[in-house]
Amino acid sequence: MSRIGKKLIPLPAGVKYKVEGNTVVVEGPKGKVTALIAEGITLETVDGVLHVNRESDKYAAFHGLTRALVYNAVHGVTEGWKKELDIVGIGYRAELKGKGTVVFTLGYSHQIEFPLPTGIEVAIDPKQLHLAISGIDRQKVGQVAADMRSLRKPDPYKNKGVRYSDEKLKKKAGKTGAK
Repeated sequence: MSRIGKKLIPLPAGVKYKVEGNTVVVEGPKGKVTALIAEGITLETVDGVLHVNRESDKYAAFHGLTRALVYNAVHGVTEGWKKELDIVGIGYRAELKGKGTVVFTLGYSHQIEFPLPTGIEVAIDPKQLHLAISGIDRQKVGQVAADMRSLRKPDPYKNKGVRYSDEKLKKKAGKTGAK
């Protein structure tokens, strides 16, 4: 039995789910998220708790995956997901342009305009060095954060660039110099 698949998913008040074919639609106070359900996996509610069951051991590989996807959807529509990025470097910054675009100044000869997908919100601190990306779909939030980080990855020698707030970097030593 899958350890993750056996975990129960608490259904908070106001959260409903509906299985449609091989997808589940989870609705809650923040919105609606869909998640895929693998073949041979069923969902059932018992006493306000969601159980993820599989038909046989043939579907063991997808048991934990399906439970994790459904849990992410339930958590997203109740509390939401959030990723935080820091911008490090002299002259590096980010600013909001309208509601759907973030403009980055990252040391290139031009500014980079990053359009935000629907359902994703970005909050930038007044110093323009800290971004908080939030939304109800965990995969979309993580992908947007990864795409923003890839605009200027942290440099291993000077540690300048865009990084996750909780990311630990190892700084490399430069050349020791010629004699």
